[in-house]
Amino acid sequence: MTANRKYDPAAEMAKGAKLTALSFDKLQKVSVTRPLVTVGGEAGSVEFSGRARGRGTGIDGTMSVWLSIFRYSRPDGTVNHVAGWNVTLPLKPGQEPEITAKDFEKFINSASRPYRAKAVGTALSITYAEKD
Repeated sequence: MTANRKYDPAAEMAKGAKLTALSFDKLQKVSVTRPLVTVGGEAGSVEFSGRARGRGTGIDGTMSVWLSIFRYSRPDGTVNHVAGWNVTLPLKPGQEPEITAKDFEKFINSASRPYRAKAVGTALSITYAEKD
């Protein structure tokens, strides 16, 4: 590794968390429509569909969204290590996908992690928002 690598803002802003999602519900599903949440502001997104069967035993009747660990360099040469995050929420019987998107939005926005979410209909977009 070279200690004097030049800082490349385009390369660093393109780095980010891989977004994955999985449904543990028999009826409500999720698909990842944009799989990367970048430092430069590109949002990752998921889309929920179907009415939920709801909470069962264990993880049955839950929905999960994962943001991977990543790191990037800042212009001053420091490296920021961003922790991964797994958000799993229970679903209620008959829960509509719009409610699932709103529940994730509320949970993500109320946490102290450097991510912000916006739900529009059945879609949820997540952006990286580092606090200064």
